[in-house]
Amino acid sequence: VQLVESGGGLVQPGGSLRLSCAASGFTFSSYYMSWYRQAPGKERALVAGITSTGGRTEYADSVKGRFTISRDNVNNTVYLQMNSLKPEDTAVYYCYLPRFSSWGQGTQVTVSS
Repeated sequence: VQLVESGGGLVQPGGSLRLSCAASGFTFSSYYMSWYRQAPGKERALVAGITSTGGRTEYADSVKGRFTISRDNVNNTVYLQMNSLKPEDTAVYYCYLPRFSSWGQGTQVTVSS
């Protein structure tokens, strides 16, 4: 199993970013996928999750209405569209495959003026 995140960076408050997680080494279309984040001094926490077909999604209360998780089962990629970003969204964002307890390496998102 390999999960490779990309798309992080520095953005001003109110801005947008789209994270990508390219997956390989397993049958991507069969499994629930999720995004977590870890801010400095805090525990890693669930941001969003999506079922294998994309038919159901879930979000942390803190990102509802601002973030959207989606997936492309042809290209084996899961996305996290982040809009209206706030300084408190600053964290390392990780792609996570619960079925195999597999994490990506993470991508840094910094929201600052």
